[in-house]
Amino acid sequence: MTDICKVTRRHTLALGAGALASTLARPALAQEGPERHGISAFGDLKYPAAFKHFDYIDPNAPKGGTFSQIGSNRVFNQNFLTFNSLNIFILKGDGAQGMELTFASLMTRAADEPDALYGLAARAVRISPDGLAYRFLMRPGITFHDGSPLTAHDVAFSLKILKEKGHPIAQQLLRDFVGAEATDDATVVLTFAPKRARDVPLFTASLPIFSREYYSKHAFDETTLEPPLGSGPYQVGRFDTGRFIEYERVKNWWGAELPTERGQNNFDVVRYEFYRDRDVAFEGFTSKSYLFREEFTSRIWATRYDFPAVRDGRVKRDTLPDDTPSGAQGWFFNTRRDKLKDKRLREAFIYAFDFEWTNKTLMYGSYKRTHSVFENSDMMAVGKPSPQELELLEPFRGKVADEVFGEPFVPPVSDGSGQDRALLRQANTVLQEAGFVIKDGKRVTPQGEPISVEFLLDEPSFQPHHMPFIKNLGTLGIEANLRIVDPVQYRKRVDDFDFDLTVQRFGFSTTPGDSLRIFFSSQAAAMKGSQNLAGISDPVIDALIEKIIAADNRASLTMACRALDRVIRSGRYWVPHWYKASHWVAYWDVFSRPATKPRYARGAPETWWYDRDKAAKLEQRG
Repeated sequence: MTDICKVTRRHTLALGAGALASTLARPALAQEGPERHGISAFGDLKYPAAFKHFDYIDPNAPKGGTFSQIGSNRVFNQNFLTFNSLNIFILKGDGAQGMELTFASLMTRAADEPDALYGLAARAVRISPDGLAYRFLMRPGITFHDGSPLTAHDVAFSLKILKEKGHPIAQQLLRDFVGAEATDDATVVLTFAPKRARDVPLFTASLPIFSREYYSKHAFDETTLEPPLGSGPYQVGRFDTGRFIEYERVKNWWGAELPTERGQNNFDVVRYEFYRDRDVAFEGFTSKSYLFREEFTSRIWATRYDFPAVRDGRVKRDTLPDDTPSGAQGWFFNTRRDKLKDKRLREAFIYAFDFEWTNKTLMYGSYKRTHSVFENSDMMAVGKPSPQELELLEPFRGKVADEVFGEPFVPPVSDGSGQDRALLRQANTVLQEAGFVIKDGKRVTPQGEPISVEFLLDEPSFQPHHMPFIKNLGTLGIEANLRIVDPVQYRKRVDDFDFDLTVQRFGFSTTPGDSLRIFFSSQAAAMKGSQNLAGISDPVIDALIEKIIAADNRASLTMACRALDRVIRSGRYWVPHWYKASHWVAYWDVFSRPATKPRYARGAPETWWYDRDKAAKLEQRG
């Protein structure tokens, strides 16, 4: 599996923002609800107010040692292959992975619940009856890394600056966020627009808190290699631009013994390595240049983990279950391009891709075919619409394809030959009926223009998956080629929507909401740097997203997601790839971990720790 743009199974940091406004209404305390130690989309919480720690951690986990890896999470402007900036919260630059470790937020997530957050910098919150005002009560005595106090004024400043100058994804997520006012050092009131997205308060409570004083002397909207002042469990240590970066544990961090943090952040150093070639990166792991590797390439997992350290037990392999929605991976069409606007042309591409051959020949049968943007979850549409789905879809009859009211679109199953003649004939029929005919051996548009497309990549390991597909397109008379560019150029071209097709992977939480706008809304289609790479701009999809956001219970949410899934799949916006509901991990045997893995997270490095006894034994073995 490739992870060129995997923005959820890797948990995306959802940013929020607010505005400093002296005219902001201050809800009277009597009109607010009781103090709450946590929040969730539908109000349900697993942990009581007096809980001691999360169930999936070991409260006695020792501190120390180093955890080193190639990162598997990308947020905002971060790049998997390189970095040239420590500012990850703006569009410009290629941000260093791991920078989110250096910032604290109002609340933090419980990884064994769908969406619950519990107090971190805030000790509690009070919510107005209409859900439009959240009064966060700050924890006393908390500080930034330089010892300066962290107050409600810093929270209000952070929200304002992110809303005004943050990454476009952050601004899109926060359109229902109205403002923030610090009524004193210990209290900040966040307000939201009427009919706000259900998950916006969760986004804002998860935001990094910046120092107002620090940014009075530093520009927020510029790339920089100066480590910014943070307040999280780690701070920037050594780094070599584009090669590695280390984060050092803050030894006297104020949050270390809070119930939400106990037993976590156990390593003295968390280090990220950067390689521009996957084969070189693998060799780096075999030579112990880094200690932990999540494997995303089935060929390597199946054939190359036979080196001596694996055979003698110094390196361990494991498969960790992944209960999060697997989401979507595939080649996404840039429908902003005139030549790719016709859905029938895009459907022909789907027939030309032989997944069965690719899975068997290149990926050792490791994967299942992706059908849905909500793959591996109950939000995925299956069979004919239920009565609840039909109720949502009926107002759009005549505005969407008829198939939306029947079985959802499923990619065809090939004969596994690599060039299924029956499917290629079907593709040819679709093209001919749409007016894309063969002229002088080339497929041309109804206007007589030859059809040619370019696949865009930023590293070569995925090249073998492209070439048979490109060959099949050639059989249909479509000229296609693969262009591999350096990571910085790739990020720039994708942010500017300067491509025909590229690989994207994304997934959503078990409670999707406002984040759907980033990937599928008309507004995001026109916003540079957004994740709507396909350029989806459909008022029906926009309307269904609003239905999902407005759902007041999980059953309604699920039905609305299934309805949305049907409409998206009917648009043929992507050539679906594959998925597996697990993490492949390998690591040098110097770690221990809790008996229970968090259901909705990998757990490493957050809950693992450096085991000195194992490390000593490993050292003795050489």
